[in-house]
Amino acid sequence: MSQIKEIAGLLKELDDQLSLCMRCGTCQSVCPVFEQTGREADVARGKLALLDGLIGEMFKNPENACNRISKCLLCGSCADNCPGNVNSLEIFIKARTVIISYIGLSMAKKLVLRGVLVHPKLFNRVMKWSARFQKLFLKPANEMTGTSCARFVSPMIRMIKGRHIIPLAEKPFHVMVPELNTRAGSSGIKAVFYPGCLIDKIFPDIAGAVVNVLNHHGVGVLIPGGFGCCGIPAISSGDSRSFNRLVLHNLDLLKGYDFNVLVTACATCTFTIKKIWPIMLTHATPEQRSGVERLAGKTMDINKFLVAQFNIDANQGKQNMDIVTYHDPCHLKKSLGISTEPRTLIKASGNYRLKEMPDADQCCGMGGSFGIEYYDISEKIGQRKRDNIISTGCKTVATGCPACMIQIADKLSQEGDQVTVKHPIEIYAESLKQKK
Repeated sequence: MSQIKEIAGLLKELDDQLSLCMRCGTCQSVCPVFEQTGREADVARGKLALLDGLIGEMFKNPENACNRISKCLLCGSCADNCPGNVNSLEIFIKARTVIISYIGLSMAKKLVLRGVLVHPKLFNRVMKWSARFQKLFLKPANEMTGTSCARFVSPMIRMIKGRHIIPLAEKPFHVMVPELNTRAGSSGIKAVFYPGCLIDKIFPDIAGAVVNVLNHHGVGVLIPGGFGCCGIPAISSGDSRSFNRLVLHNLDLLKGYDFNVLVTACATCTFTIKKIWPIMLTHATPEQRSGVERLAGKTMDINKFLVAQFNIDANQGKQNMDIVTYHDPCHLKKSLGISTEPRTLIKASGNYRLKEMPDADQCCGMGGSFGIEYYDISEKIGQRKRDNIISTGCKTVATGCPACMIQIADKLSQEGDQVTVKHPIEIYAESLKQKK
């Protein structure tokens, strides 16, 4: 009975939000999926039309409704450009939870999300053993991008398909730095650093750069041991149960600590904690809900934090320096309005000359599990991003999202391009090290 009431409540919220859509079709011009397929059902307007009759569709053909709502990158391009201010991103996430509440998760997703992801210690152990054995299945593909490809076709690694992937780090960040609690220095600021899964397990050098930069600016750093996933894989799959568990786990870890800000170097983690935690947390006490809202208010992207708090000197590199271009992650620019700050950090390094690529804010096509379930579409979107990057003649491409880094590295590697992929904080940290 409680589950039916919860579904009914979500449907009422969806109905109220759906009434704002004028069906004008502006979303067609900005949707990366629609650009590739040309199908009305793949654009926000088509999905919103489906949701108008969601109750009937759920009972008549729930799998079809689930597939159509899932065929979305959740990039937020439609919401960012909607003249009616329809928050289609929030609508689609809520719709997925409604449908999954009715039909249930697939066995594979249930195993990954509820069997592994919600248990941070188990998740870390699984990734530890995966890192040890990955060389049996992978071989180096491109030294500049740090990517590998499959040694052979195997059902165990079928999700890789033709991808060139960035392997798991031999030593994740949580092993390098199990926990940390340093005093605030000259800045007087104490910051929680939330690494997130991809940075922790694939890009620990980014996490190291964040800690070094915060130390340089006199910021005290707090990393309590045991952080779990931010929950975006769960909630984007419609699994509100796993999402709630992960949110409350991370919230509990920070109880009793005094800090001014929580910073992340992952665009998606920042977006999830700031925007998705407050609106999608259910079955929480008033105290827990208040804690989530306070934490959301304190959460900042690392680029935004540094530029807002410190006098970052954005001197452009000289003309003869290596060219770097920048890709705007969707969740950073479209959902959080952050675009100048990463560029400021890049320019402040003085080691590169920033050259803008065409359509720098167009989605790279990753979209989390979308890149696995709809790889053909993801690959075509990624190819366009790769072409735009190469058109600048750059030797380095930077972006503020580790998922985007994986997608971009894949496409560059497959084409044999000799371009490195970095996070703006890595570029900025390198310059600080050189100035010492």
